[in-house]
Amino acid sequence: MYSQGLDQRDGRHDGANTAEPAEALARFQARIDAEEKIEANDWMPDAYRRTLIRQISQHAHSEIVGMGPEGNWITRAPSLRRKAALLAKVQDECGHGVYLYAAAETLGVSREELVDALLEGRAKYSSIFNYPTLTWADIGAVGWLVDGAAIMNQIPLCRCSYGPYARAMIRVCKEESFHQRQGFEIMLTLSRGTAAQQAMAQDALDRLWWPVLMMFGPPDTDSQHSDQSMRWKIKRFTNDGLRQKFIDATVPQAQYLGLTIPDPALRFDDASGHWISGPIDWAEFRRVLAGGGPCNRERLETRRRAHAEGAWVRAAAQAHAARHEAKAA
Repeated sequence: MYSQGLDQRDGRHDGANTAEPAEALARFQARIDAEEKIEANDWMPDAYRRTLIRQISQHAHSEIVGMGPEGNWITRAPSLRRKAALLAKVQDECGHGVYLYAAAETLGVSREELVDALLEGRAKYSSIFNYPTLTWADIGAVGWLVDGAAIMNQIPLCRCSYGPYARAMIRVCKEESFHQRQGFEIMLTLSRGTAAQQAMAQDALDRLWWPVLMMFGPPDTDSQHSDQSMRWKIKRFTNDGLRQKFIDATVPQAQYLGLTIPDPALRFDDASGHWISGPIDWAEFRRVLAGGGPCNRERLETRRRAHAEGAWVRAAAQAHAARHEAKAA
């Protein structure tokens, strides 16, 4: 879901491992160029493997951490229908995390290692989940904007060069499209409601618009590994390219809702046919990634507490599996 995973600094990742035979690297790149899928048992450069582990694990972490801000609203949703839909969405996100951890495991890393890296603060998740969901309108805006941005990024991942990741993304994208429609429908209801509901919807858009644009990662000029990832066809579009596609798709939707994008510099450029956005505060983006966002500490503490409280479930599942293996033996 989240291309920020390609922009983490990694001293071991120099785009190619010079210790690997040039002939093997050339054969590998030829397979990529021919649109062949790389599978778990195939030879691959170490840097390719590390890049995938970093991106897939951040994607998985984001799905799991992202359950929290929405899960808090299940009991406060305004109707039984809304509760059921939101509960289904949170369950979907848990499933996405499971698919993605499983995809990462095919690269030779254990799920325990990945989870430990998150809980210890060594792994990243999407910056958007470090912002609060203050009102019910935020749940609509998260579905409309955050999941809309996720779909923009994830559909190309269905053509990722690594087979297990690409196949996992097919189901994820189908479910994310439901989430986006659910969020837009909430925003539509609010924007057609009372003056207070309209104001609530506008406030949610005002607070989340810029953090959502940051979800696509830093500008291409600052992206550390984007070029190599595109050569490997892990990525298909640049950060700025995806961000522009999202803006072009979302501005007309906001106009239909009767909401105002909180960007006084936003304008339509007739020559290019694109909506041109004002400058993004990248200092805020770096601050949130470094742990200084409104909810960074809260999000990690919630995950650590949930992990500790679920220890007995994991132990019981392991004991149950061991007993069945002993019987089978």
